[in-house]
Parts: sequence; C-alpha cells; structure tokens
Amino acid sequence: MPAPTKKRPRPGAKRPKLDLALKVTPAQPRAAETYEHLLDVTAQALAEVGFEQLSTNLVCQRAGLSPPALYRYFPNKYAMLHELGLRLMHQQNALLAQWLTPAAFVSARHLEDALTGLLLETYEITRKTTGGIWIMRALRAIPMLQDVRLESATEVATQATARLIEAFPDIPVGELQLISRVADSMAFAALEMLFDDPALDAPSVMRLVAASLASNIQRLQGNAAR
Repeated sequence: MPAPTKKRPRPGAKRPKLDLALKVTPAQPRAAETYEHLLDVTAQALAEVGFEQLSTNLVCQRAGLSPPALYRYFPNKYAMLHELGLRLMHQQNALLAQWLTPAAFVSARHLEDALTGLLLETYEITRKTTGGIWIMRALRAIPMLQDVRLESATEVATQATARLIEAFPDIPVGELQLISRVADSMAFAALEMLFDDPALDAPSVMRLVAASLASNIQRLQGNAAR
C-alpha cells in the first residue's frame, strides 16, 4: 500500500499557537531561584548562539538541570524568550516617565535633549542586558512573540501621547498619536541599526532621531497656532 500522504494546511488556515504561559509560578525561594537561574542561563546562551540555535536542551545542559526541571516552569524555549522580552520592554518603557517631564517641553531644544537622553538610555539598557539585542530581534522575527513588541509599542504610544496632549493641547490628538507611534518605530529601528553596525556613534544617531521628532512636533505646534 502507498504511504498515506500528509494533509497540507489550507491557505489562510490558522496554525495552532504554542503555549507561552508559565506552567508554575514560583512561590518558594528555592523555586524562584531555579526560575531566575533558568532565565539567566537562557539569556547567556541567547547572547552566544542567537535565538535560532537556542534550545531547551542547551539551557538544561548549561544550567545543570534536567529537562523535567525546566518544563516544570516553561513549556518551550519561546516561553522563556517571551518572559525575557516582557522584562526588557518593561525596563525600556519605564524610562518615558523619567525623561518626558513637563520641563522637556519648555522648548524645542529641551525636547530634543530629553528625547536624545531617552533614546540613549534605552540603548544602554538594551546593550547591558544579557542577550538584549537578540531578545529584541526575537520579538520582531518570531511571530508568536510579536505581541510582546506590539503591546509595548502601544503602551509607549499611549504614555507619550498623554504627555504630548498636556504639553500641546492645541495640536489635534490624532496628530500626536501618530507621531508617538512613529517615534517608537524610529527608536526601535535606530536601536537595531546601532547593534547591526557597532561602528556607528550612538549619541550622533540618537541625536539625529530626536532632532527629527522635536522638529516635527514644533511644526505641528506652529500649524495649530495659525
């Protein structure tokens, strides 16, 4: 008898999503220590081999743990990348409140300086985070992880828009929402560019992005005044 043929998924059919939820939330100190150790080892391995070569077996080997010990917390490697992505995005997003203060909107130059500081500190946090650039690349390249990046972008845009509305009440909200989303995408692209080409000067790149954003906001303010 001929071997049965495998059914191919219909075009447009939804593929089953992998489970990214934690199996067990560590409550006891020893369990929490094991959980954090697994994430630390995952980040270190990620920095060395990238997300394509990362595997649960590699993490177990380096962590000195058995696969069942890992699977007690994480169902697959994508769940570990998911948690690392959430942590990095949280650190980056927390910077907005520190830099986009009322003083940042006193003038275009103040805004440019504040945005430059925000972008550079975001770059430094990502650079100093073990596997940081690979975490960012994973959030963009792996479909099942893209929600982390999209939710982060939405949070950033919401925070930035709220501060822009307070500073520039005469500018239409839609314009401020648009520039907030574009700003987040520009910042993400600039980060990737700096890590892809280490020869580039980070302050110069981020100053250029900040100047472009500050100039556009100033233009919108001028249009609203007229």
